[in-house]
Amino acid sequence: MINRRQILVGGAAIVATPAYLRKAWAQTPEVELKLHHFLGPKAPAHSKMLEPWAQRIQDQSEGRVKIELYPAMSLGGSPPQLFRQVAEGVVDIVWTVNGYTPGLFPRSEAFELPTVFTNDLSAANLAMRDMFDEYLSPDFADVKVLFMHVHAGQALQMAEKLVRSPDDTKGLKLRVPGPTGNAVVEAMGATPVTMPVPDLPQALSTNAVDGALIPWEIIPPLQLFESTKYQIEGPDNNRFGTTTFQVSMNKSRWDGLPDDLQQIFADNSGEDWLREVADIWRGADDFGIKMAVDNGNEHIVLSDAEMAAFNTVLAPVVDQWVGQQSGFDAAALVAAARQTMAARQS
Repeated sequence: MINRRQILVGGAAIVATPAYLRKAWAQTPEVELKLHHFLGPKAPAHSKMLEPWAQRIQDQSEGRVKIELYPAMSLGGSPPQLFRQVAEGVVDIVWTVNGYTPGLFPRSEAFELPTVFTNDLSAANLAMRDMFDEYLSPDFADVKVLFMHVHAGQALQMAEKLVRSPDDTKGLKLRVPGPTGNAVVEAMGATPVTMPVPDLPQALSTNAVDGALIPWEIIPPLQLFESTKYQIEGPDNNRFGTTTFQVSMNKSRWDGLPDDLQQIFADNSGEDWLREVADIWRGADDFGIKMAVDNGNEHIVLSDAEMAAFNTVLAPVVDQWVGQQSGFDAAALVAAARQTMAARQS
């Protein structure tokens, strides 16, 4: 015999169960995504940009989306393979350097060119967004680009030799991130050595390269102050071009997301976020150069005349790049990049 108390207790449990299950379901992600990239978890790109971005999307989706970050190529492969991994669905999202896969993203190279990019990160980030549909999108048909950005710009970090003019770089071997870096270094009379950034400390310590074309933000995670003596840039943070990056999702994964979740990604990857990304990278750059100086390195700021000498040598790099492109109007793209960045200057 079941008494009335047992019936009431049992009934209460039955009524309570759906609420409990609903709570459990709310805690179970509807969409789980793997984000793969090439830097370590202590790098500002991971800790200050990718982690907060992923967390905001998770929070605003109320847990329906979960993005697991896999730094330092922990899912396998090498940095130049990241784009193929996301395009082929091996991973869901990547953060990567466009130039790690030469020839795939020629249009975004316009923003990397010396004298086109000088020092305004926010203007470059916003200009790439403004121009994406009309100018850049044909290079990204295999993925959904969530956002693109630049870093603070290519500076010279030298192991032993102080550089103040293009003549000082002649005959040196300098690490570069990709094709536009090759052209910059060759115009200086040096030999470019292409390599992913994680390989740089060993290359410097073994004299495989004499220096690198790379920003300050990478100094702390790679401890570059241990393998360099001089950090060199132009006045007002002027640099020798920059590097473009993308955060992209596998196209099928994107198409399979509900409209409201797609909107959450869009809301967290728009203009306000791109300005914030610029501030993150500028702050990381400032922190990096401080660490180098605090550890005894010398921060060289070129005079206006010294920077002008570099720009004179580097100006033909733009015309050379335009002449090498086919399938699109490269001269019009460069002109539009200059104009749009000028309009977006902070």
